[in-house]
Amino acid sequence: MLAAGRAPRLWALAIAGASMLGGMASSSLHRQPQPAWDEMPPREARLSLKIERVYPPAPNRPTLSAICTIVRAERHLAGLIGQRIYFSAVVRRRSAVPERSELVAAMGLLERVRPGAPDGSFERSLADQGINFELSRGRVIATELPATRYRRFCGWLAGRMTELLGAGLERRPDLAALYRAMLLGRKRELSEAQRNLFLEAGAMHLFAVNGLHIGTVAIALHALFGLIRCPRLAATLLVLAALWLDVDTTGDSPSALRAFLMVAAVEVAWVLRLPANPMASLSTAALAVLLADPQDLFSASFQMSYGVMTALVALGMPLASEWQERLAPHRLLPQVSWSRLQKIRAHAQNHLAGALGIGAAAAAVGAVTGVEFFNLFVPGGLAANLVLVPPALLVIVAGVCSLACGFAGAAGAGLFFNRAAGVLLCAMTAFARAVTALPGVYFAAHYRAAWIGPAALAALLAACLAGYAGGWRRERCGFWPPFVVVAMALLFGVRYGP
Repeated sequence: MLAAGRAPRLWALAIAGASMLGGMASSSLHRQPQPAWDEMPPREARLSLKIERVYPPAPNRPTLSAICTIVRAERHLAGLIGQRIYFSAVVRRRSAVPERSELVAAMGLLERVRPGAPDGSFERSLADQGINFELSRGRVIATELPATRYRRFCGWLAGRMTELLGAGLERRPDLAALYRAMLLGRKRELSEAQRNLFLEAGAMHLFAVNGLHIGTVAIALHALFGLIRCPRLAATLLVLAALWLDVDTTGDSPSALRAFLMVAAVEVAWVLRLPANPMASLSTAALAVLLADPQDLFSASFQMSYGVMTALVALGMPLASEWQERLAPHRLLPQVSWSRLQKIRAHAQNHLAGALGIGAAAAAVGAVTGVEFFNLFVPGGLAANLVLVPPALLVIVAGVCSLACGFAGAAGAGLFFNRAAGVLLCAMTAFARAVTALPGVYFAAHYRAAWIGPAALAALLAACLAGYAGGWRRERCGFWPPFVVVAMALLFGVRYGP
């Protein structure tokens, strides 16, 4: 901060550097494995675990997964107390699924997460989250401390929402799985074929509780409160409360937290009648998440969600505004003299230019991160998303209306919205199948070296932030540098093929 005081323009770099050093210190003190653990053989162990995050078993898959903290352990394992651990167990039929904040006694096979696991593997994702051990083939022996009332309420709410969103789609479990995945973020309910289909179409982000989801839910709720003439302050408080329950009942993922914090900043600015700053809101959200858990910086979810949002704010929005201005139709005619057809054309062209600008920024980040995390390069993803995103927004709105009707006791109206969403999801699935059947829509791809993916993402975001800070002026190459970084990475750093 002394450097920032002497050179005011360096305050952002000073804060970023201080935050990074603090995160590295926290990781070294609390998350780094001890050398003796590498020699620890797999063994059966009994541990007391506090549940932090639960991944409920998918249909026809009785395996429960959870992220836990070790609270108590046997004497020879006392050094593991306080460590986070990945726990997987088989849930018996009619057995209750453990809830967050619950303290359980569990037994299983305790294994060390391999520190040198290959990129893209499940063990590598656990290691990136600071998880050094996993308890597999486990079973829950007893509940030592029940979940808090709030967590039990969240569990009941999640179950009730699952029930309401499945009403009317009992004969189409595939559509019900897509519906719940899109509204509740339950991607585990998707079949392997569905997951691969939308991955290859570049549209798997539609099934995450992210900015698209949270923003659409907020707009839908404001529309519902507007119908009953709800005051501005009360509507904002109710929307934020509903959004927080949405985030907390769907798993409290980093992307959901980021989106909630950004929407909360916009909501507060709206109530106070102040201009909103998307970059400031994004920076605040990222800082809050990293202060809570610095290790999230290395997770795929954090990098993809904040990478995409940084590109959208720094590159996508300015590019969309530039294209909307350049491609504005009927410039020589006053707007009051436009015919209805001209107004429709101008409106459609304006939205298309905006969507292309934002989509180009998202596609640039997706091209880099898709190869790194999914080993896929999807050049047809931009075109596919232009078609798939609008009906996805309608599906989310239908889900919000269905839940509102269900909790209000209007089950018949809820059935209508669910079936309407089912029709849209059926059309989206058919379109995704048609797109992925075309040649050249997606390719199997791998980086030639492990460092290329993170370096390309860092260079891309640096180019976006530099251009944003400089106003994307033409004398500084305009909007080209981020796309040049992506092209260089794809041309020289990627090996195509299985």
